[in-house]
Amino acid sequence: MDHLQSMRVFVRVADLGSFAWAASAMVISNAVATRHVADLEGRLGTRLLNRTTRSLSLTESGQVYLERARQILDELEDVEQMVVARNHEPLGSLRIVAPVVFGLHNLAPVLQTYAQRYPKVVPDVTLVDRQVDLVEEGFDVGIVIARQVKSASVVTRRLTTGCMTVCATPEYLAKHGTPTRPEHLLEHPCLSLPSEYWGDERVFTGPDGEVRVRPQNVIIANNTEMLRQFALLGMGIAILPSYLIGNDMTRGTLVRLLSDFQLPQVEINVAYPSRRHLPAKVRTFIDHLVEYFSQSPNHQIGEQWLRDGRGRAVAASQPVYEEDARPIDSDLDDKVAKQSRMRGRMAVPSLF
Repeated sequence: MDHLQSMRVFVRVADLGSFAWAASAMVISNAVATRHVADLEGRLGTRLLNRTTRSLSLTESGQVYLERARQILDELEDVEQMVVARNHEPLGSLRIVAPVVFGLHNLAPVLQTYAQRYPKVVPDVTLVDRQVDLVEEGFDVGIVIARQVKSASVVTRRLTTGCMTVCATPEYLAKHGTPTRPEHLLEHPCLSLPSEYWGDERVFTGPDGEVRVRPQNVIIANNTEMLRQFALLGMGIAILPSYLIGNDMTRGTLVRLLSDFQLPQVEINVAYPSRRHLPAKVRTFIDHLVEYFSQSPNHQIGEQWLRDGRGRAVAASQPVYEEDARPIDSDLDDKVAKQSRMRGRMAVPSLF
């Protein structure tokens, strides 16, 4: 029989002084109540109750067992109530994993607004650019792209998509010329992620259909922020998330290239171990992420930079020189961040 249930029956019988009353209170039969206590005594090898036709009394062993059993059952009830509360009220540590640059640019404003709503939750953030096993590594939530998800059993939900943009500095283009077709990238030094990220080829879709090219890499780095720094130094042409270089395009320090051609978009997901019995802290954080990211136009972070003309495309016959670039406003990042928070959007988010 159920050991814990036998303990509960014994405590109730001892408290009420009657098998019949205990059975009625617990909505079981008198015979079942008697069997529970007898099973408990058989397990312990000692009598817990002295029985007569008119009364019940505790043996010495029964008195000791009653005190400890009551304590155990009270602690068990406290634990169960604590677990139930955690499933209904957001509280406790929330382990989050995300790509490095994405986390550096995006998570602070998301967590700020979440913490204001749910102050009893303590976010514990880990930033990595490797594959992640949410279950094995004990993460509650992951913000990932497809290649980062190692666990086959996790649940994923789309947050947004990222636009990849070909770019270079005006100084580089003035010196080396401006590519107008993907094939022209073969004539330029390129700054790229490792092949395990996207492969060696870049697949563009343009007016004449699909175009595949294998750029000539001069620098390979597994971090888009580092590639952005190389691009800003004029070391070559880079393919970067539009929202990572949004401010650079606004300032004119980086110029969008090949505007008639599109690269595949990158889907950004939230991942979590299971749909069943989600703790409130996980459920509310997922809902908060979805709400937060849905405020970006068409769920495409960075697309606004391309659509509103701030990511200026350059023709081959139109070299761009330093004087053509917009003046750099050293306070622009702060201004964009402040305006972005007021609109409920992210300021210059990043994919990796």
